[in-house]
Amino acid sequence: MKTTPAAAAAPLALGLGCDRGTPATTIAQAIAEALAACGGALADVRAVASINLKADEAGLATVARDNGWTIVFHPASELAAVEVPNPSETVRRHTGTPSVSEAAALLAAGSDSRHLLVEKHKLRGPDGRNATVSIARIPA
Repeated sequence: MKTTPAAAAAPLALGLGCDRGTPATTIAQAIAEALAACGGALADVRAVASINLKADEAGLATVARDNGWTIVFHPASELAAVEVPNPSETVRRHTGTPSVSEAAALLAAGSDSRHLLVEKHKLRGPDGRNATVSIARIPA
């Protein structure tokens, strides 16, 4: 995971990915770790996005509700059009796009990979489910 320090109180965009059935606690922990890695805080988050395959994911919905966020869900074709530093053929086989979290963070931020602060933070929860978080700075 590559991280770049965030500017003080910079508005941030999160890109989220997870295994089917990942609990909210695992997703929230992954977000907290990724924010800590770049010096960001929950209060800095202004935009959150993921792939539309996750629109019914209970863990994502719970995390969004608990933080007062609205998650924007993008189709795989939109995410696939975003140039990212860490494309994955495994992710492409499962979702139809080589990136979920990085591409979603960049779309949410309305920026390119120069603004990516956390490229891809992965966490395997105690139940074996995975969450992935990428963070991009929203340009002024």
